[in-house]
Amino acid sequence: MINGNDAIVEEFVLHRLATDDVPSIFNDYSAVLQGAEEQEFLRRLFLKPFGNAGETFTFADGEEGDVFHGLCAGIRAGRDLVEASQSIAQRMLEVLRQHDIKGGDCFVVKFSGVGLNGAHHDALGVLKFDGREVFIESKPDGEGRLTMRLGRGLGSLKPALAVLVVFTPGAPTILTIDNDRQAGAWRHGFVGLRRKEDHVNTTRDVMAMARTFITEQLPQVAEVDRADQIDLLNRSVQYFKENAEFDRDHFAQEVFGEKDVIDSFDRYGEQYSQEHGVQLQDRFDISPHAVKSQARVFKSVLKLDKNFHIYIHGDRSRIEHGVDDATGRKYYKIYYDVES
Repeated sequence: MINGNDAIVEEFVLHRLATDDVPSIFNDYSAVLQGAEEQEFLRRLFLKPFGNAGETFTFADGEEGDVFHGLCAGIRAGRDLVEASQSIAQRMLEVLRQHDIKGGDCFVVKFSGVGLNGAHHDALGVLKFDGREVFIESKPDGEGRLTMRLGRGLGSLKPALAVLVVFTPGAPTILTIDNDRQAGAWRHGFVGLRRKEDHVNTTRDVMAMARTFITEQLPQVAEVDRADQIDLLNRSVQYFKENAEFDRDHFAQEVFGEKDVIDSFDRYGEQYSQEHGVQLQDRFDISPHAVKSQARVFKSVLKLDKNFHIYIHGDRSRIEHGVDDATGRKYYKIYYDVES
């Protein structure tokens, strides 16, 4: 989703937030690193972690995080990054203490040229790293030898909490990194966000609805074995991978085919929309990134007792299901052309 190849880290500030008895440190200066090697490292440290984010947000009204929203708007309007970053760090420290979350190194980063949906935008990142890693630094001593020392810092570590605010037209597009335990404090206590109504989340929602229909609802209204379910899951994912646009009628016909199943799918879509509070559009542009993210949960593994796992990726007609007359045991017969 995020393309950082052309992005520039314009400026960044580091603060250390302590939630124990050790004092916090709020820096009064920023860093600017313009070299190609330095910029590549900064993109990897500050932007790459958002590469797997499969859900988009924007700012919500009336959240405590309106403080952060206002600070982001101020930075975009030209407010000094150091001054604004100190306020951001102070606000984050309050939230960390309120929710008993450990402190760490907090970076506030100003970007330009961040790629999203084929366009480039300015952006602001806030990233909290919980720890540091050990590395060996070596350099010549001038007498034909190498000196070495151990250091501690950041290189390949991923942030524990992070938010990237991309200043897209209309409303900012926000990506977040958090975990289940800290998501509430981070998303609502600090950032103040809501899901964005865009093709990324619409793709996620429709794929999630189709998956739960196939795995949970369909077996209640039709006789369908696990191999048939996996075949439908595979066909669903394949549709999203092979088409640039989603059309509900076309999808239902391609994946399910039978009128009774299609009618059940349509009814379940309305039920799912009400229960989950989402709008399931009939037509939209498919987000390849959302498809890649969601495809991971479309399980194609057929588990038989504790003895066998069969991975099914294609032609359902090559699998035959039955019951042995002599033993009463169920079986799957698999046909293939080449063994590899």
